[in-house]
Amino acid sequence: MTKEKIARINELAKKSRTPAGLTEAEKAEQAALRQEYVADMKASLKAQLDSTLIREPDGTVHKLGRRALGKTPEN
Repeated sequence: MTKEKIARINELAKKSRTPAGLTEAEKAEQAALRQEYVADMKASLKAQLDSTLIREPDGTVHKLGRRALGKTPEN
């Protein structure tokens, strides 16, 4: 997401708190920009987690994997 788009999100948020508020077109633009921002943040977090390594007490190293639903970590 570019700095210009983030600035536009902030601009629209500030305008939405004024008495004039946002027009319907601006509300739609704000929703689309927010959705794009959230998607970018999720992709960034996923990439970071995909590159995370876990070092076990015995010294072995492995990638952080997805845990199956319903399973809890064994301690």
